[in-house]
Amino acid sequence: MATFALIHGGGGSARDWRLVEAELRRLGHDSVAVDLPIDDPSAGLGDYADTVVKAVGDRTDLVVVAHSWGGLVAPLVCDRVEADRLVLVAAMIPAPGEPPADWWANTGFQGPDMSDEVAVFLHDVPPDLAAEMLAGGREHAEKALLEPWPLGRWPDVPTTFLLCRDDRFFPPAFLREIVRERLGVTPDEIDGGHTPMLARPAELAGRLVSYL
Repeated sequence: MATFALIHGGGGSARDWRLVEAELRRLGHDSVAVDLPIDDPSAGLGDYADTVVKAVGDRTDLVVVAHSWGGLVAPLVCDRVEADRLVLVAAMIPAPGEPPADWWANTGFQGPDMSDEVAVFLHDVPPDLAAEMLAGGREHAEKALLEPWPLGRWPDVPTTFLLCRDDRFFPPAFLREIVRERLGVTPDEIDGGHTPMLARPAELAGRLVSYL
């Protein structure tokens, strides 16, 4: 039995993963999803990682999974615990010393029209879940956005990147290039938009288990 440590994206919460957690339990595995302290103005990136590490405790056979902005936190967790694998799902990939706020310009990201968040992030999510996610969104405090990403190199753990072919926020062509540049690997791919944990929880859970 593996334990999947599930890290949410910017503005999200542990609840974003609840459908995937149910699928992982059905497949015979454990999971831990936490609320990162993104709305705490005193919390930095290290505090975010410590929150996950504390929740993981002494669990073994650990797979760290991160979505979107959580990709900045997951490698820090892997630097603190013994993980068997790191899986990044439609995630940001940090570089040593790079403040998260600089990631967008450094990667050449050109954002979509954000006037309709459902159309960008949640177009394939059931409407009730999409409404719930938007209603539960949290503001992101500034400290963790401005401090340099603290690791000098990527942690020594097998890393898989899973991109979403219908992602309207991080277009597949953009992510394929970033993954090659920053990780030196070819990403795996899954159908669907930016939030597969809500749109395709069974498929995503199955893919995660397949990496064991």
